[in-house]
Amino acid sequence: MTIQRLHPGSRMSEAVRIGDIVFLAGQIPDDLTGDIAKQTREVLDNIDAVMAELGGSKADIASVQVWLSDMSDFQGMNAVWDAWVDPANPPARATCGVALARPGMRVEMIVVARAPK
Repeated sequence: MTIQRLHPGSRMSEAVRIGDIVFLAGQIPDDLTGDIAKQTREVLDNIDAVMAELGGSKADIASVQVWLSDMSDFQGMNAVWDAWVDPANPPARATCGVALARPGMRVEMIVVARAPK
């Protein structure tokens, strides 16, 4: 089975395709000073951009792991998520509280998707 990498770097790739499955690297916000709504929108915009570059969309997403630095942001993240998610194709999802890699980062999301044809 062939492995294809999107934008490979010295540490990681933006996405990796193995057969019919695509694994996106953790998507993070650009502005670490923003509130949870702004950071969540940026992360979801990043996911949309990577999926589009792969030739797909959020309808191809099978699973999302949402990591929050503070679980009190859960409702704020969900408000943005609910406006973004495709109601006809909602992915499986899990959310947990973790210590994220950078100060100010409130949310990170990891996506597993169907590889667009």
